[in-house]
Amino acid sequence: MTPEIRQIVSPDAEQLLQLRELYIVANWISADDQAEFLAPAIKGSTVAAGAFAGKKLVGFARALSDGCSDAYIQDVVVSPEFRGQGLGSRLIRFLESELRARGVDWIALVGEPGTEKFYLRLGLREQPGYTLWKLENG
Repeated sequence: MTPEIRQIVSPDAEQLLQLRELYIVANWISADDQAEFLAPAIKGSTVAAGAFAGKKLVGFARALSDGCSDAYIQDVVVSPEFRGQGLGSRLIRFLESELRARGVDWIALVGEPGTEKFYLRLGLREQPGYTLWKLENG
């Protein structure tokens, strides 16, 4: 079965549990974390997309945007047993399509080390001369 990509607007409890598992697999949270932030994070996203194999959430990505010009893609993750099947690419393309339909034409992301080839294949390009800046906690 080829997983279906669809927008997630109001995730149900089971989808949130499955999304929490994907975040654990990606090492973004630990197994001890409750991840109450996931529902509000999806609600606050311009577009959130899931890859579903039946009812099972096997991939996820979301985009934050002003809704008219700029957007940032975040949290791209695919379950290990579904990697290498193009799901990550399909999730990114789904977000891109939804954003462009809203008139957003500047789309960027911050990739983890080791993801460069994946994003280059999708047409994203490194931006020489720019530096990622992050406020420290506290």
